[in-house]
Amino acid sequence: MLNKRVKRGAGEPPDLLSPIYGSRSLEGVIPKYELPEGELPARVAYQLVHDELNLDGNPALNMATFVSTWMEPEADDLMRETLGKNYVDADEYPQSAELQNRCVNILAHLYHAPGDGTSVGCATVGSSEAIHLAGLAMKWRWKKRTEAAGRSAGVPNIVMGQNVQVCWEKFARYFEVEPRYVPLSEDRFVLGVDEAISMVDENTIGVVGILGSTYTGEYEPIKELNDALSAFNERSGLAVPVHVDAASGGFVAPFVAPDLEWDFRLPLVCSINVSGHKYGLVYPGVGWVIWRDEAYLPEELIFHVNYLGGDHPTFNLNFSRGAGQIIAQYYNFLRLGRDGYTGIMSALSATARRLADAIDATGHFDLFARGTDLPVVCFALRGDRPYSVFDLSDALRERGWIVPAYTLAPNAEHISVMRVVVREGVSQDMADLLVEDIKRALERLEAQSVRPTTARRHRTKTRGVC
Repeated sequence: MLNKRVKRGAGEPPDLLSPIYGSRSLEGVIPKYELPEGELPARVAYQLVHDELNLDGNPALNMATFVSTWMEPEADDLMRETLGKNYVDADEYPQSAELQNRCVNILAHLYHAPGDGTSVGCATVGSSEAIHLAGLAMKWRWKKRTEAAGRSAGVPNIVMGQNVQVCWEKFARYFEVEPRYVPLSEDRFVLGVDEAISMVDENTIGVVGILGSTYTGEYEPIKELNDALSAFNERSGLAVPVHVDAASGGFVAPFVAPDLEWDFRLPLVCSINVSGHKYGLVYPGVGWVIWRDEAYLPEELIFHVNYLGGDHPTFNLNFSRGAGQIIAQYYNFLRLGRDGYTGIMSALSATARRLADAIDATGHFDLFARGTDLPVVCFALRGDRPYSVFDLSDALRERGWIVPAYTLAPNAEHISVMRVVVREGVSQDMADLLVEDIKRALERLEAQSVRPTTARRHRTKTRGVC
């Protein structure tokens, strides 16, 4: 999040913290936006920060986020023990580097990387960094293909649905790639394959398929996209690849839909990103990017760092970062195994379907996602109402629930929806309590019969919500 410096007008008093009980001996005030002159007792500083954080939402009631809000105590212990480890210092912390290597191999196997190939991958801060890295690799490979074909390079472009998360828009802008967005429609909230293929040309670096849209939780038809793009490549003589944004679905589909073909079983899938801090069940932030073979990661993008000791190849946008999330990811792999992940994802999917049925049974909503892909329930108010989903979202916040309301991506932005993400920690009992609070909120809104005053909050342009 980008923050601005706080400005004060001439003569205005400074912004101060004035604790009333942190320490009975504390008589002075403390500046908020300037460094204090003196020290504070550790307990007083802790109490000041702790009290302000009480104003944050309750993570257990946050139905908006895909990001993990709970881990086992043993994982908490491992992360505390490794807070001081910088994972990039492989000579100083060789076993931490080895655990990252094991995670990359586990994911490559999970995503059916060719057995006779040499898959490569790395940990990232999250899927956003992973997407930037995968996009850069596709751009450089396009550049090399263009040069080898003797063509003059035009403006590179990337084809993706309007429902992509904002990090794809950032990649295109930061690295000067033309984004070509496949528009949505009233009856299709994910990428349309025919529409995508019609946008592909000799300057296309790749086509993006999403395994779990942040808007509705739906999987895009990645196998259909692979087959159609393969036919296009054969006709045109091009070699446009597919990248799969599996930020959420990469830890769901392998366990609850193992026969679904979306990964390296499809020959055009060159790279996959996944968020360990979503359904990988790790605290933020950790992501992963895997290439089906080292040939898909141009050597020119790899830097060899030796000032920390030995020679270490790196490909990242961030350099220093804590090792704790990577170690926690390996803990989950070791602790849960395939059976454990299957049990958790199956239970979350069952809870999502139960929640969808209960919301549908109220008769107030049209459902767009019922937990059949990601464990996500997406719904809109049915018919003309004197209130909006934004009003309902506000009413639920009064009970502590954080259930987001937003508009869908172009060209379906006139549809306003709500979304519930079922993740670990959301039990069937909690889902039932949420439905009861939705019913009570609807009764109150119906009784008020006031036209919505929140129209100003309807966004006309959104790019993924997470």
